[in-house]
Amino acid sequence: MVVAAVVGAQWGDEGKGKIVDLLAEKADVTVRFNGGDNAGHTVKFQDKTYKLHQMPSGAFYPGKKVIIGCGCVVNPKTLLEEIGIISNDGYAPNLIIDSRAHVVLPYHIALDGMEESKKGSRAAGTTKKGIGPCYSDKAARFGIRFADMLDKKILEEKIHTMHEIKTKTIEQVYGQKFAQGEDDVFEAYSGYADELAKYVADGCAAVNDAVNAKKNVLLEGAQGALLGIDQGLYPYGTSSNPTSGGASTGSGLAPNKLNEVIGIVKAYVSRVGSGPLPTELMDGTAQKIRDKGGEYGTTTGRPRRIGWLDVVALKYAHETNGFTGLAFTRIDTFAGVSPVKFCVAYELDGKKTTRMPVSAEELARCKPIYEEMPGWKDLKPAEWRRICVRGYFAVPDEPKNYMKRVSEYLGVPIYIVSVGPGREDTIVIKDVFAK
Repeated sequence: MVVAAVVGAQWGDEGKGKIVDLLAEKADVTVRFNGGDNAGHTVKFQDKTYKLHQMPSGAFYPGKKVIIGCGCVVNPKTLLEEIGIISNDGYAPNLIIDSRAHVVLPYHIALDGMEESKKGSRAAGTTKKGIGPCYSDKAARFGIRFADMLDKKILEEKIHTMHEIKTKTIEQVYGQKFAQGEDDVFEAYSGYADELAKYVADGCAAVNDAVNAKKNVLLEGAQGALLGIDQGLYPYGTSSNPTSGGASTGSGLAPNKLNEVIGIVKAYVSRVGSGPLPTELMDGTAQKIRDKGGEYGTTTGRPRRIGWLDVVALKYAHETNGFTGLAFTRIDTFAGVSPVKFCVAYELDGKKTTRMPVSAEELARCKPIYEEMPGWKDLKPAEWRRICVRGYFAVPDEPKNYMKRVSEYLGVPIYIVSVGPGREDTIVIKDVFAK
């Protein structure tokens, strides 16, 4: 039995969806442990591409149990749309929504945009999906959970209270008007409750039962470690913990149940949203990588910011997550760039440091100190696939040396190498679920 958590080791968009989908084949249960429909995971197989926002990536294996954990916030409308899409393609999900998970309401979505505008230059660059306001209500013990939504009397009472407070806030603080009436919100969410009731259960009990039965469990994080609400670059991040610690609290499993923590490392850096990015590229190299890799937000469609790999930030992510193995992605996308650079230290106010600063203001003043290595040849997809068939020894020396240097810097072994979007475009060095 293995419990493995998959964590984005950078700023999100590292390719977690593909790696989770790959690992889910041998997992008995996959649990999404944080975030909401602000996160997008892309899964591609059998010449089809699925862009998921609420559904765990492991939903495409028939009979496999997938759980939306207690650490998530859920937009019922988005989830129902995704259930419909994948069910129509023959992948009816064996889904549990933890009854403790909180529900995103229209008030949250409206306030998200208003709050972002009010923050001005301090805006986090959110997706305007209502995630932050929903987590705010959760922390204030004011939110609506799925357990509440299934009880129509409780749902009606909570929406009545929330409607009164939120509409006054929208009108008196932001000078705007909320478009929906209280009855409209209740009717819509009462209908969502009826459609989703068959999926709602005690997710914490389900995942612990699986572990007690010696089943393999995969814990799937959204976003990336550097965006976390506690250890991430505040306030330019998300509202939950996309970390190995968040994997425990967001799934209901005790920390000592985790056997493996796999950090997903893109060969370069990308991110959507505001905040300093020390290694950001502002030239044609960035655009070349962006266009070649389709580096546009799955949720927003916004162009992702591109930069050289930041090993200082990776080291910090490892410290706060305890990676047992690394999965490198986008090796194929980074091909054709030469030389390649990676940041091994910062210069901050005239002094060298190998530790990522806490404050965004200090990080913005950091100048990256780089090492260079030779780049590698741009191969066709069929050539990369042939390398995958042969195995890791067939990977060209240049990308192999690049990954090895990063692995040695962190002191963490390489488990997986991804050289394309499909399941078959992958080299598995260590199978975490191998018997």
